[in-house]
Amino acid sequence: MINSPRIGIFPENDPERTVTVRNHKVAGNPKKLAGERAAELAGDGMTVGLGTGSTAFYAIQKLGERVREGLLIRGVPTSEQSRIQAESEGIPLIDFAQTTRIDLTIDGADEIDPAFILIKGGGGALFREKLVATASLREIIVADESKLKDRLGGFPLPVEVVPFGWQYVRLKLEALGCRARLRRRENRPFVTDNGNHILDCAFGVIEDPAELERRIAAICGVVESGLFIGLAHRIVIGKADGTLEERVNPRLR
Repeated sequence: MINSPRIGIFPENDPERTVTVRNHKVAGNPKKLAGERAAELAGDGMTVGLGTGSTAFYAIQKLGERVREGLLIRGVPTSEQSRIQAESEGIPLIDFAQTTRIDLTIDGADEIDPAFILIKGGGGALFREKLVATASLREIIVADESKLKDRLGGFPLPVEVVPFGWQYVRLKLEALGCRARLRRRENRPFVTDNGNHILDCAFGVIEDPAELERRIAAICGVVESGLFIGLAHRIVIGKADGTLEERVNPRLR
C-alpha cells in the first residue's frame, strides 16, 4: 500500500500551535542526527528533493539505506554532488522533465533566523536548491545549533550571477550596502552547476530580508540570491548533547 505523500508528513501540525518542538535523546554527531531524522519523514510514493551540503549528505545516506530496505521514492537532486551521492546509494532519480511537483525536500542552511528565513548557498547550489524548494509541498531544513541566529547576516549572502558583466553586477550589489567578493576555487572563479559565478555579499545584519531579496532580484545579471523566505516548513536541529529539536513553521500549514 502506498501512503499519500500529502498526509502524515507533519502529524503534529496543530492549528492551535505556533511552534512545535520535539526532543529526542539520541547519540551521535549533530549533523548526522538531524539528517537521519529528516530522512525518516519520507514515505512510499514520494518524490523527494535531495539537498546539498554536509548535513544533507547524511539525509541522502539514510534515504539510500531505506531504499535498500524497500522504501519506494524518487529523488530530485539539487546539485551534481548530490546526484553522484544519490546514484551511489541506489536512489532512483528524476528531473523536472518527469515531474513538476516535489512532495518533500530535505536540505541544509548556512543561517536560520527565528522567522524560518534562511541564508543558503555556501555550497554553491543555491539556484537549484531554491527551484526545488519552490516546487516542494514541504521543505525540511536540517542543521546543527551553530546555524541558528537571532538575525541573518553573519554569513555573507551568496548571490549567483551570470559570468558576463559580473563586475557590473558587483557594483550594483555593493550599492545596496554590502562588500561583494567573487567566490574562487583553486585561484579561479568558482563555477556553479549552471555555469554561473557567485558573489559573496557581506551586508552585516540584514534588517529586512524580504526587501533586500526584492532589490537584489531587480538587478540585471542576478540569477538568484541565497535568501530563502517562506519556504522552510520544518527545521530539524541536531545538538551536541545528543538531542534533536524540531520546529514547525506556523506560517506554513
